[in-house]
Amino acid sequence: MPEPLPIPVLGSDPVERCDAQRNRRRILAAARQLFGRDGVEHVSLDQIAAAAGVGKGTVFRRFGDRGGLLRAVLDDGETAFQEAFIRGPAPLGPGAPARERLLAFGPAMLAHVETHGELLRAAERSPAARMRHPVYATYRMHLMILLAEAAPGLDAAYAADALLAPMAADLCLYQLQVQGMSLEQLADGWRVLAGRLISA
Repeated sequence: MPEPLPIPVLGSDPVERCDAQRNRRRILAAARQLFGRDGVEHVSLDQIAAAAGVGKGTVFRRFGDRGGLLRAVLDDGETAFQEAFIRGPAPLGPGAPARERLLAFGPAMLAHVETHGELLRAAERSPAARMRHPVYATYRMHLMILLAEAAPGLDAAYAADALLAPMAADLCLYQLQVQGMSLEQLADGWRVLAGRLISA
């Protein structure tokens, strides 16, 4: 049975005027170029606005704040990852038992975080900002559905948050860059955690 999961980054933008669409494309292109050249932490909204040829107010009106802009830059990667676990091949996507899909999700999510870590860390300004975002809600709902099927006696809502907590970009980057852990170590640890949780 298909899962009723929305993809927040697809089709979520209202219809825009041509000049607004053009400004959006210019702002995102400028942000990607500057982030790639100077690093996310070293680029200001003023620099992005100047490079895009728009006023800083246009950036705020279109994206709300720095976190909103960062999330928009991340949209392509988020869309591809969500497509993979919602409609992609098993075991990450449909067609495998819930337990297998759950255990495939963690390593795939960690690889996603490693690839987009600097942008995600900057966008996740606080735990609250991360958890209030629609993308987090999609991950959480996906895990809740899998957990409810794999371990019916478990509190799926609590367990989903517990399994997503180690995916925070700040923690993952600390483990990878400071502690010297490998992506394989993180994935193995997450699978052990998830496996014990649903077997308890």
